[in-house]
Amino acid sequence: MEQEEKIQNEETAETAQTTQEQQEEVKEESKKEKKKKHGNEQEEKIMEMGEKLAEMNDKYMRMYSEYENYRKRTNLEKADLILNGGKDVIKSILPVVDDMERALQAMPEGDNAREGVTLILNKMLQILQQKGLKPMEAKGEKFDENLHEAVTQFPAPSEDMKGKVMDVVEKGYYLNEKVLRYAKVVVAI
Repeated sequence: MEQEEKIQNEETAETAQTTQEQQEEVKEESKKEKKKKHGNEQEEKIMEMGEKLAEMNDKYMRMYSEYENYRKRTNLEKADLILNGGKDVIKSILPVVDDMERALQAMPEGDNAREGVTLILNKMLQILQQKGLKPMEAKGEKFDENLHEAVTQFPAPSEDMKGKVMDVVEKGYYLNEKVLRYAKVVVAI
């Protein structure tokens, strides 16, 4: 009996040890699962944070691009204002220049007043040219509705003159390569 009891105790001890080992294995597996689960949660958080970072980066790049476009546009507007700021003043002076040119044509050669008016006109034109004003050459050129305003039309004296400017009634001007005033012209048809 003792022997049976001993064997039974040994079997119980072995069973207990096996059960304990199984419990430890289950605990280890549970820990591994928890680590996996915890690892999956961390991976999900990392993925979520990565997506948020990409979204924030995209917003930043768009905002930066908008700012750069705004800055460039305002710089261009400032440059245009500087270049063409006196546009209205220059445009209002042009009739005076026209009147002085007509006065010169009406004055006889050798007149002292003619020389004075010529000097004043040349000085005024020189100052206006420094500000970007340039006269438009129209006589003999092909008629261009983007540069010329047809006042009247006359029959062409020759075939090669058809569609060209015969005479200039009022001079046209450019201001910094843009048309300030269209030339009023007579066109040959």
